[in-house]
This record gives sequence, C-alpha cells and structure tokens, in this order.
Amino acid sequence: MAVRFPTPLKPGDLVGVTAPSSGVPDDLRARLDAAVKAVEARGYRVVVGECMDGSGHVSAPAAQRAAELTVMLTDPTIRAVVPPWGGETAIDLLPLLDWAAIGSAEPTWLVGFSDISTIITPLTLLTGHATVHGNNLMDTPYRTPPGLLSWLDIVAAAPGATLTQTPPGRHRAAGHDDYQTNPEVDTFTLDQAGSWTVLTGGDVAVEGRLIGGCIETLCNVAGTPYGNVAAFARNHAPEGLLVYLEACCDDAFAICRNLHGMRLAGFFTAANAVLVGRTRAPAADSLTQHEAVMDALGGLGVPIIADVECGHVPPYLPIVNGAHGRLVYGGGSASLTQTLA
Repeated sequence: MAVRFPTPLKPGDLVGVTAPSSGVPDDLRARLDAAVKAVEARGYRVVVGECMDGSGHVSAPAAQRAAELTVMLTDPTIRAVVPPWGGETAIDLLPLLDWAAIGSAEPTWLVGFSDISTIITPLTLLTGHATVHGNNLMDTPYRTPPGLLSWLDIVAAAPGATLTQTPPGRHRAAGHDDYQTNPEVDTFTLDQAGSWTVLTGGDVAVEGRLIGGCIETLCNVAGTPYGNVAAFARNHAPEGLLVYLEACCDDAFAICRNLHGMRLAGFFTAANAVLVGRTRAPAADSLTQHEAVMDALGGLGVPIIADVECGHVPPYLPIVNGAHGRLVYGGGSASLTQTLA
C-alpha cells in the first residue's frame, strides 16, 4: 500500500476541529478561541464540531465522536482536522470509525499527538494516508522556535516537499502555561539547554519510512489490526522504517514493559533506527527512562536516538507518519529530514 499525502492547504481552505478524546472545559474556551484565531491568521476557515464538551474525560459518547470524525475525514471541503489536544481513551473509537469510507476518500490531514496517536497511527497503517504527529490545536498559537516547523507549515507544503528540522537546543524543564489567566500566550518558555542523546550507534545517517507515536497509547494496539506495523514494514521493504516513540507520564518500569510488548508485537520489525522523545516521565527505583528504552530495544542492533523534541516536552517537532525520513547525527550535525513522497 503506497502512502498517500493529502492535498496541501491553501488560503480559504476549511480546517475541522473535533475532540475524538477529551474536550475543552468552559474555563479554557478562551484558549480554544485564541487557537482558532491562530489558524485563521494563516488564511484558513475553521469549523468547530459538536464533540467538544470538556466536563468529562471524553467529549461525547464514542459513537458520536466516531461519527463526527468520520464525517470530517470524508468531507471533501475539509482539508485538515485538528483536535484541541489528546486525552485518555480514544481507543474506543477504533472499532467504530468507518475505515472503508475514510480509506476511499481523498486523504485529509489529521494532526495531533498524545492520545491522538491512538487514531493517527492506525489511520496511516490501515489506509496509507499520511498523518501528522505534531502540536495540537491548543498548542498552535505558540511561535515555532528556530529549527522546527509547525503542523501549519507541514500541511501547506507542496507534494514531494523535503522538510528539514534541527534540534533547537532548548526545552521546557517543568511546568506549563496557565491558559485560564493567559489564554493568548504565544511564546514557549524554554528554560533548559539540551540536545539529542545517542543511546546506541555513535554517528548516525539512516533513512526509512516514519511511523510511531505515544508509547502509553500505542502499546495497547500494537499487534492488533489497528497497530500492524509489521505489515506496514512489508509494504515498504526494502526501504525499512524509522520508528519514533515518546512517553507521556508512565514511570520507567511501565515504559520498559510497554516497549517489550510492542517489540513482541512486531512494532520494530524492519526498524533502521528508533527515535525516542524527550520526557518528564519519572524514573523507577532502579531504572531511568533511557535505561528502560535500552532494556527493551537495545538488542535491536540499530541506532537509538533519545531526547528528540517529538513528545510532551515543549517545543514540539512534528513528524509525518508515512513520510520518507532521513536522520543525521554526528560531526556537529543533527537533523531529521522528511520527504512528503
């Protein structure tokens, strides 16, 4: 199955907003409004769906959320869909989405991370449609630091575009912005220096199809029909894969178990390298997060690069599931290049 890339967005195109997992509480609606304005400032129109209620852990019953997302992904007038953020249980949508209709429709960009990985990665694996693991709608007002792109840059890129990102060298060590008191905040607090970390492999220059997402959510679908990375790898042999993963908040023991399970389920089949996102998730009594990765994946015999900006720690490096990637590290150079072809 060849990867299909959605048509690039142009001014006047329509962007859909729906919450397949958690909605937006009333006291954070001002931030939602600011995020919508940030999208509109790029020349796009925005339509906000009905599944946005933030009073519980999900925005609406599963059937309603699945129906709204299916409609947005198959409506030819909607060119991108961006949830406000992740949540906890988007996994309940997987058996309810109309995968046949979505797969036969013209591809629409679906953007997000965290619990949205539960949907975007299966969407690429099942339909071949490229998706963006990147900053959610509520993160969109932030100005992108030098070296990185926003999801807005990616969805507007021309077919076959080659997009190179380099580590900004800084991240946020702790805390988060208070959207209640400052809903229009648009500047990242990057108070800690830090670069990528080579866990195995020394200098690296490696290529492959990009696929991955959030460990805590994808571990639950790995090896099922919704997380069959081994089949995706066979479709892209002998090119191979660049697998990227990031941890939200599970301690190192849980991450270690999850990665072992994903490996047993074939998630790292044909991986030419593994990228691991920087995390604030805690260590365990006798295991750091880096050690957890090495315990589970060190035996793969491929380069493993950690502390990449592709996770829950700002700033956010967007990665396109299905793009051809080239990872370079060493000799004073570090970059991830993605080709939308």
